[in-house]
This record gives sequence, structure tokens and C-alpha cells, in this order.
Amino acid sequence: MSGLEQGGLAFVGLLLMLSIGVPVGFALASVAAIGLYLSVGSTFVLTTFKTTPYTLASDYTFVVVPMFVLMGAIAGRAGIIGDLYFAAQAMLNRLRGSLFMATIVAQAGFAAASGSTVVASGVFTRMALPEMLKFRYDPGVSAGCIAAAGTLAGLIPPSIAMVLFALLTGEPVGELLVAGILPGLLTAVAYMVGIRLFLQFRPGWAPDTKEHITWPIRLRALGKIWSVLLLMLLVMGGIYSGLFPPSAAGAVGAAGALFIALSMRRIGSQQIWESLLETARITAMIFLIIVGGLIFSRFLLISGFIGDIRGFVTATQLGVGGFLAMTVVLFLLLGMFLDSVSLLVIAVPFLFPISQTLGIDSIWFAVLIVKLIEIAAISPPVGLNLYAVLASADGRVKTAQLFKGVLPFLAIEVIVLALLLAFPEITTYLPATMG
Repeated sequence: MSGLEQGGLAFVGLLLMLSIGVPVGFALASVAAIGLYLSVGSTFVLTTFKTTPYTLASDYTFVVVPMFVLMGAIAGRAGIIGDLYFAAQAMLNRLRGSLFMATIVAQAGFAAASGSTVVASGVFTRMALPEMLKFRYDPGVSAGCIAAAGTLAGLIPPSIAMVLFALLTGEPVGELLVAGILPGLLTAVAYMVGIRLFLQFRPGWAPDTKEHITWPIRLRALGKIWSVLLLMLLVMGGIYSGLFPPSAAGAVGAAGALFIALSMRRIGSQQIWESLLETARITAMIFLIIVGGLIFSRFLLISGFIGDIRGFVTATQLGVGGFLAMTVVLFLLLGMFLDSVSLLVIAVPFLFPISQTLGIDSIWFAVLIVKLIEIAAISPPVGLNLYAVLASADGRVKTAQLFKGVLPFLAIEVIVLALLLAFPEITTYLPATMG
């Protein structure tokens, strides 16, 4: 049996296990264990299962993940994100669709203190959706805006997706994190411009609000966002300037978030404990998925699947354009069944070596992969961000409304993806300036 056939059977088995509710990490490890046992025997299987978790856990780079998660958990419980949202709402109040705009701006800010798209979607559904419905905004478009803006956390650092890409490929974490800044900001601007254009044709999506907010109120609201700005300066300023390594950035950010929350007297021992528990839960989930994905990738390598794929790309002379087109299709299809972390750990280990063979810039490729992952996260019918919004909406939005409401944002994402493909400099400029 060829490597392609073995890999194909493995993917079929994986999808079957996922369809019956087996957790992703266990499904990946189980399929890989069977494949490795049939290919090279039980001794290699046992050795792989013994060494892989240890190798990952002993990798100092991995410490960034729980620290960034902790930073976001503390910032959320301290009300820092609420301050950011209401400041954005106050400053943009006079614009039609101001709540859409405020959600996008605030989510971009939250991305700098979280790194998790699903968390961002859930938090802002509870915060922004009631406000939008209060002013008779279209429920589906409102929910779609929240889900789409949540994807900004995939690109704007500290991005957990970028950290995981670095762990899987050995690329420098700092450069990957910095590379996501301009594409993330471009996406946010594209959302805001797109909304303004859409509202010209569909004004009913966002009725003109008559609420008047005075400049003193605006300035007071604006003065409360210092905490988010300080966190951004601590984390990204430190990484970009070389003041401390990326592996320490998460710890600095978490310590900074805790210090800010305590200084504002917005967090107590109970909230700190809840933040630690949430961090442990999310980190354990990510760890299990990565371990399962690494074992699965090892099977794909040993079976010859990766070699056969690379040979296919070479023999068919797909070139860079053909390979990128294949990657786009693959991620959009797999994104219908898998969450962002699972998609990364399954696909990147065999796609990245091929990209290097074709001479594709690794930083640019990383940003494209993360962008595709985030597009998949808001693609009906199974985009993960969509269900995070539905779960947090408490029945205020129907599934069909959300699926329809997110379509304008998917169209904007396609345009942004095209710009990133056409102009790699958007991605590579900032990393090239790092000292």
C-alpha cells in the first residue's frame, strides 16, 4: 500500500472518529497508533508515545501558550476589555453602524490581550450583542460581525496560532508574532470599510441611533483604555525591541495584566483562581491536541505520505501558485470539520516542508496559513467561531440568521487574503526591521 493510500485511510479514520464525538487529541493519537503499529510494530509505537509528550513539555517555547492564555483570562475578568469596548463605542457613536465599528476596534484591542479567537467571540457576544439588539441592529449581521472580528486574535499578537506554528516548524516566534500585526490591522480596517459600504445598500442592518454622547464622557471613556495600551506596549514592545525573548513575553504580559487588575482593584483571589483554572483547562486541551497531532504527523512521515505528496507536487509541476491554491482548498475543506489548533497540527507538518522546497518565504506562509484557519473558523456550516457566538447568545440569534449574517465578512476576508497573496511585503516588512 502506497503512502498516499495509507494517509488517505488515516484521514478517513480520523473523520469517522471525530464524527462519533471522540476528542480530537485522542482521535489523532489513536489513528496514528494503529497506523504505526501496522507499519513498524509495537516497540516504535510505545517509544513514540513515551517521548513525544516529554519532548513537547520540555520545549521552553511552549511556556508562551499558558502565559498568553492567563493574560487574556485576567484581562477579561478585570473588566479591561469592557472598558475598551465602551470607549470605542463612545468615540464612534456618531457613525451609522457605530456598534459594528466599536466591536471591531475593541476586538482588535482584545486580540492584543488574548490570542484566542474562540474566547474573543464568546466574550463579545455577551458584551456587544445585547447592545446591538437594543438599537434594533440586524441580529444575524450583528452576530456575524462578532464572530468575524474574533478572528483578529489569530493574527494580532499575542497569537496562540502563531506560537503553535513556531512550535511545529521551528521558526522564530518573535518574527511570526510581529508578522501578524499589519495583516491583522489590514483585516480590521477592511471590515470597517466594508461595513460602511454595505450599509450604503442595506441601511436596515444598522438603524441610525439618536443617542448623544458628550465629549467629556468620550474623553473619560478613552482614558480608561490605558490598561490595554500598556499591555500591548509590554508584550509587543519588548519582543520587537529585543528587550526580552518571545518565550518570556507571555510571562511579562500575564504579570502585567495581574498588576494592572490589582492596581485597579478589579480582581480578587476568587477571580485569580478562576483565571488559573481556565488557563490550566485550555492549556491541557491544546497540549493533548498537539501531542496527538505530532504523533499523527510522525505516522504520515513514516508511511511515506509526506514524501508522496512532495513527489506529487514536484512531478505535476504545480509551482508556487498551484501549491498555494491546493493549500487554500485543503484548509477550507478541513476547516469544516476541525478547530484551528487541530487544523494546524495536522496540516502544517506536511505542508511546510513542501513550501520550503518551493522556496516560499516561511513567515509569509505562516501568515497565510493562520489567515486560512481564521476564514475556516467563520465558514458555515461548522465554523468554530460561529458556534462560540451561538453558545453565548442565549437564543437571541438563530443559526440560519448567523450563517447568512457572516457572509459579508467572508467576502471581505477573501479580498484581504487576495491582498496578502498579491503583496507579500504586507507580511514581511515588520519582521525584516527587527533588530
